[in-house]
Amino acid sequence: MKLSHLIGAAVAAPAAVCLGRALAAKPTAAVHAKIDLKNDDRAKAYGERLAQMVRCETVSSREHQDVTKFEKFHTLLAELFPHVHASCEKHVFDGSLLYKWPGQGQADPIVLMSHQDVVEAGGHWSHEPFSGDIDEEGRVWGRGTVDTKASLFCIFTALEELITAGHVPAGDVYIASSCTEEISGPGAPATVAYLKDQGVKPSLVLDEGGMILEAPIAGAKGLYAMVGVVEKGYADVKFTARSNGGHASAPGKNTPLVRLGRFMAEIDDRSPFTRRLSPTMEEMFRRLAPNMGLPLKTVLTNLWLFRPLLLKVLPAVNSAAGAMTQTTLAFTTAKGSDGLNVLPQEAYVTGNMRLIHHQAGPESFEAVRKIAEKYDIEMEILYEDAPCPVVSYESGQFHLIEDVCAEIYPGVQVSPYVMTGGTDAKFYKEICPNCIRFAPLYIDGQQYGSVHGLNENIHQGALPHGVDFYKAVIEKMAEIKA
Repeated sequence: MKLSHLIGAAVAAPAAVCLGRALAAKPTAAVHAKIDLKNDDRAKAYGERLAQMVRCETVSSREHQDVTKFEKFHTLLAELFPHVHASCEKHVFDGSLLYKWPGQGQADPIVLMSHQDVVEAGGHWSHEPFSGDIDEEGRVWGRGTVDTKASLFCIFTALEELITAGHVPAGDVYIASSCTEEISGPGAPATVAYLKDQGVKPSLVLDEGGMILEAPIAGAKGLYAMVGVVEKGYADVKFTARSNGGHASAPGKNTPLVRLGRFMAEIDDRSPFTRRLSPTMEEMFRRLAPNMGLPLKTVLTNLWLFRPLLLKVLPAVNSAAGAMTQTTLAFTTAKGSDGLNVLPQEAYVTGNMRLIHHQAGPESFEAVRKIAEKYDIEMEILYEDAPCPVVSYESGQFHLIEDVCAEIYPGVQVSPYVMTGGTDAKFYKEICPNCIRFAPLYIDGQQYGSVHGLNENIHQGALPHGVDFYKAVIEKMAEIKA
């Protein structure tokens, strides 16, 4: 056989294997799954109650936290959910809430979480951000509808309806709702400290995170329940450059701001962090690949061959997916001279880091420090929080979420994924290794993009599904297997 024939055969063999694996991955039911957003009486009643929660403005602030606005919100909760307040123990930690619904003691406790605070609502909205308007399509408008008063409403309503029906849970059920989630404040830590002091060890903590989305990554056709099982670590870092200062009319070379600029440009152009596909990401790709076009399907069903290529191109084609593979560093604030014609003796920028598990803490910091030293820049770690424990997609807790999703959302594909943002659930790692980040509500692309942005809204027809989801979790809590 000629050499050219041997080379051709060598190339054709793996190509045939790759194509065969791709063709064997048949589309799943997610491609045809539909969610019926009914505008029936139940949905309308839920929508109006959620609207009342939205109209109660609960913006949190690092500079001046006004607890009285949260106290007004608590009064509203008591009016909307009287049976919860009559049947549950209530604890308040400077505005943050914890309710305990006592169970039969036949199962470990669970914690259902959703924060009550929201971010500011600037800009021009098509509906006023705290109006709670409900339009003809059944969309409830306002800040916090998606992040996260809708899920908080669904949790409270689930308990209200189960209590009214006479249900007694197999184990204790807790509702935890911080008023400081958006400012990384003390609400959740105070709640965890109390639970820890009481010896409470939940088998499951279910907080905000992924939701039910169409095409969660480009090319993935169908509806998916994206269940967050990984939360990266967090750090705030300060980078300082110094000089003797001077008059701006005769600047020298490599002044502090110039050095900081070159440092930031190098980080931006050539990331110093190691990229890796975690088992969670590989499982996510395995579950999404069957519903992709043949080129992407071929790549994702043959990671044994295409992993290096995928790691190289992923950050360029999808920043969110790229952030799932590595530590990230985003520069957030800066300060130089106080005078417009004065060279700064000291200038600094701050950066926010999200620490990946395979390069957590010291290794990621050292990679950045080496670059900072090239530009004679000092690095100071202002705050650090280690990555959270990874929840296995083979755990009993994850399987419970899968089972309930299959019951409430037939055909929707459940997939684990890596959270790139942070949640209050990170504080619960002290008492529970199984913290899952998932709000069981369907949102469309516009609603997803409205989180912390303009025109936040959710369809009231999504609320009954969310309520039924939390009810099913409570009813099945005894089925969680270690």
